[in-house]
This record gives sequence, structure tokens and C-alpha cells, in this order.
Amino acid sequence: MESIREQLDTTTLVSLSAVVVFLTSAYFLSHTLLARSTPSRLRVLFIWHFFDFLIHSIFEGSFLYNCFTASAPFDPATHSPALVTNFLGQPDRVFGSRYVDNWGSGLWMVYAKADKRWAEADLTIISLELLTVFGAGPLALYICYAIYKRDPMSAFWMVVLATGELYGGFMTFCPEWMTGNQNLDASNFMFKWVYLIFFNMLWVFLPLYAIYHAYVDMKNAFVVRNGVVLASLEAKEKAKSK
Repeated sequence: MESIREQLDTTTLVSLSAVVVFLTSAYFLSHTLLARSTPSRLRVLFIWHFFDFLIHSIFEGSFLYNCFTASAPFDPATHSPALVTNFLGQPDRVFGSRYVDNWGSGLWMVYAKADKRWAEADLTIISLELLTVFGAGPLALYICYAIYKRDPMSAFWMVVLATGELYGGFMTFCPEWMTGNQNLDASNFMFKWVYLIFFNMLWVFLPLYAIYHAYVDMKNAFVVRNGVVLASLEAKEKAKSK
């Protein structure tokens, strides 16, 4: 428990509180927009996708902003040669949240205690985050709108987004698994169970749940369609026999 208290500084508490605010906002928005008759599974998925939109757009958006705007001259005395990536065509500079002081950098420097890559402009992470912020975030918001409008195509878009989320999570951590987790620090409860496992596993189990919901929804639609087609064929056969 001592290690947990040591990690709960002001920035960490504010960041975790923001997550709670995002989730609470999504919950109350679902009760504002969705009809009372909305199935609980759709309400859960609405809350999840709006929460997903907020996280991608605000938190991860701040990560990209810092990567593209914050930099410092490369210093071989203090910087690892691995940081020289020619990012934005500037091999003599290093980029990322480590080199700026704003609310977003505070958030990501806290998370970087568990995963060092988020303090710098890691090219794999940036590539995934470009798709996440500008693709997954807006799509999550559109899915909320589709659920609100009772659009039957919402299930299809859930599969598209969930597949992307699962792929993104795999590509985020697979390079670490294959290199001995050199950038990960699971030395205490907060780093391992809160930052690395809990927050990342949300983007595994909830997308899988969305895929399961979409599968059931599409299966039911095909059953209904097959029933309609069969009834139509039987009606035609009866008409021919008269």
C-alpha cells in the first residue's frame, strides 16, 4: 500500500479524476438521449463508445499534440541514440511530452512511468495514435449517434471500431513482448495493475463485448431475412400450384 500512496501525486489524482468525469458524463448522457426502453446492452455500449471518444480525443489527442509541437535539441550526453528517428525530418531534435510543460504532458509523464515510450515520440505509438485520434475517436462518436437514432447499421460500425481497437492494442504491446518489455515497468501495483493491465484491458474486453453484441444482432437479422425469403418462396410455390 505504501507504493500506491507514493504514486498518488496531484497529477495522478487529477488524471484519474478526469477518467471518472468522462465515464460519469457518458453515463448521464445515455440517460438524457436514450429512451427508457433502450436495452441495457445498448446503453452500456453507448456509454462505452462515448467514453472511448473522450479518451481518444482529449487524452490521446494531447499526446499527439505534444509529439508534433514539443521538442528539444538532441544531447548525446543525456539522450539515448534510439531517440534519433528523423521524426518530422529533424534528426537533431527529440520530440514528445518530456520536452514541454502542460496538462497533457503531466498526464503522459505519469503514464510513462509504466511505459517509457509515451514520454517520447515513439514512431509506432504515433502511427497508431494518428489512426486512433482521427479515425477511432470520431467513429466512436458516430456509433453513439447511431445508437441514439436506432440505426441498425450501428452493429456493423461497432465491429469495424472494435477490430481496430484490438489490433491497435496488439501492435502497441507486441513489440515490447518480443523485446523483453524493455520500456515497461511493472515493479509496483499502480504501474502493473492500474496503468498497464486495467486501463489497457478495458480496450480488450469492451471491444470484444461490442463484437459479441454485433454478432448476435446480425445473426438475428439473418434469421429474420431467411424466414422472410422462405415465406416468399413458399407463397410463390402455392401460387404456382393453383
